[in-house]
Amino acid sequence: MAKNLYLTAINAESGMSTIILGIMELLLRDIRRVGFFRPIISPLHEGEKDNDIKLILSHFFIGLQYDVTYAVSLDTAKKYLNDGKQSELMELILNKYQALEEKCDFILCEGTDFKAGHESFNFDIDAAIASNLGSPAIIISNGSDASVEDIVSLSQIAIDSLNEKGVDTMGVMVNKARLHDKQALLSSLAENIEIPEGLFSVLPDEPILSNPSMKDVCKWLDAEVVYGKEYLRKRINGYVIAAMRVENFLNYIQDDNLVVTASDRSDVILGSLSSRLSSAYPNISGILLTGGLTPPESIKRLVTGWDGLPVSILLVHESTFPTVNSLNALHGTIDPDNPQKIASALGVFEANVKTSELKNKLISRKSVKVTPQMFEYKLIQEARKNKQHIVLAEGTGERILHATDILQRRDVCDITLLGRREVIENKIRQLGLDFTSINIITPESSPLFEQYVLDYYEMRKDKGLTMDRARDAMADETHWATMMIQRGEADGMVSGSIHTTAQTIRPAFQMVKTKQNSSIVSSVFLMCLQDRVLIFGDCAINPNPTAEQLAEIAIDSAETATLFGIQPRIAMLSYATGSSGKGADVDRVIEATELAQKKRPDLPLEGPLQYDAAIDPRVAKTKLPNSEVAGRATVFIFPDLNTGNNTYKAVQRATKGSLAIGPILQGLNKPVNDLSRGCTVHDIVNTVAITAIQAYASKEKQIT
Repeated sequence: MAKNLYLTAINAESGMSTIILGIMELLLRDIRRVGFFRPIISPLHEGEKDNDIKLILSHFFIGLQYDVTYAVSLDTAKKYLNDGKQSELMELILNKYQALEEKCDFILCEGTDFKAGHESFNFDIDAAIASNLGSPAIIISNGSDASVEDIVSLSQIAIDSLNEKGVDTMGVMVNKARLHDKQALLSSLAENIEIPEGLFSVLPDEPILSNPSMKDVCKWLDAEVVYGKEYLRKRINGYVIAAMRVENFLNYIQDDNLVVTASDRSDVILGSLSSRLSSAYPNISGILLTGGLTPPESIKRLVTGWDGLPVSILLVHESTFPTVNSLNALHGTIDPDNPQKIASALGVFEANVKTSELKNKLISRKSVKVTPQMFEYKLIQEARKNKQHIVLAEGTGERILHATDILQRRDVCDITLLGRREVIENKIRQLGLDFTSINIITPESSPLFEQYVLDYYEMRKDKGLTMDRARDAMADETHWATMMIQRGEADGMVSGSIHTTAQTIRPAFQMVKTKQNSSIVSSVFLMCLQDRVLIFGDCAINPNPTAEQLAEIAIDSAETATLFGIQPRIAMLSYATGSSGKGADVDRVIEATELAQKKRPDLPLEGPLQYDAAIDPRVAKTKLPNSEVAGRATVFIFPDLNTGNNTYKAVQRATKGSLAIGPILQGLNKPVNDLSRGCTVHDIVNTVAITAIQAYASKEKQIT
């Protein structure tokens, strides 16, 4: 049977999404097959999918179809209960759960959604389901408007109810807490709650999570988007109803307000939009028009032609009063397509929950398999453990800015963005991001510009560099970023989302240079397959490496493997295995193998090997039965770029659920990594985390 955990809320709007994100990520770090199950769902609109299920399936890619992750809707469950068919309802839920259990090693269960006034009804259902599933429970409480005494009392009542149904309570998590003294609440829970070795956590209220967005309003009211679909992520921090004349109404606007007004008030629409563009007034989040009247064509034309206006305008058919009443019942959700909120939720969870203690309670046996999700999680955790300073040369790129936002919220590393400050700050505002601790440098405006020019000139004057050309070079962000890490003012750099590989690497050759024992820079990809991570090299830099260079690539790749927790077993690939083939290309691999073995006799390294003999134990048993590498290789060294580049792409595309992270550059004195110009925000986050890990390892090596 799969191990499981049931999360149940004891009051409304508990912020369960934050908890399920944090626990799911924690589980995926060590467990290969983790499932997610909601016995009862209650989507906002008929035919709509459950938001939390969509969130988990899209963010973690756990390989489950939506239909297997829930049993029934809330309306169906109520009908069963009202008809006195509770046992039939439980049988239906258990059947769905057991079908899912066959596919999983652990199942995280989320209880029913609470509506204010129905807490007792919903909690009783959850307790009965948890009991029938044989699952321990964690109680989730909304602490936003509750005293310490109320939270403790309500939690103990819930624990007693669970005990009566035979459910063990593992802990209590108080979410959205606005109490000044977090420690007082933790102490009171520990002293007064009767749970042997219970886990207690208090998560603070985070406005970006609890406050609704324009998209939440749109979904809640089933509103039409008149303008600004790209700005629906903007967060709302209150509502202001525009019933006065515009000159009086403007005095009531506050930052991040949603302006609610009748749809025939063109004066309010124009006044609100003008306030958004004026530095003399706070920035509104958007406008909600009531009454169902489409704005006049002249107003629509004016708005759609207003470039750079970062505001959404929504339209509903209800009049203002019932619309505002409905808005008062709205709370923020974490949407699957909002990486900003997801990163914030994970950051809040990791900062306030004793994750190691929780993991020990949940997991008794660690999986030896490593999924892509496990590996990516460990990358982030490793980078956070020893924070480094990474400079991103392409600071004006939207993908770079979105990735920076996620990295900041996950507290992965310190970041410097390069580019024109006014351009970067304007894009940050347009994208609705909030950078609190990001350093921005415009090279030509920096007080260090002339010093950088002089340093670069001294490095390259023997190569014919003039001061004028040195000055031009230092105005280039990639050259500036490279000089930052050369001078020790940053620990690593990432570029390539806009620039070519040559533009990224050339300054590194000139300033950072290769390591003492390295003659070339090479690259590897981390190939995250369904159950393991492999190293493929060189797949991006060297077209036709010599035998000496292949040996060097193999040794550097083994060190990279060790850095990322992969036990290196190196296969020198060719079209022949052992002595089965002849030719100049095979001879080159044989020579490279001998050179690498001579330099590093401690490494398990063998060649030439064909790919199937290197990766498949059955093939290896036939071709090289006594090899310690064949059939078990983790590091694959390709004989040339043509073979390596095509192979990594073929494996990535043909293997379901696989992920290729890279290229990761190796051989330089300090880490410089190159992005693909088609990279995603996800790719950038991974590459920055890898660069940070490399930077710390480089420092440690210098110390030892």
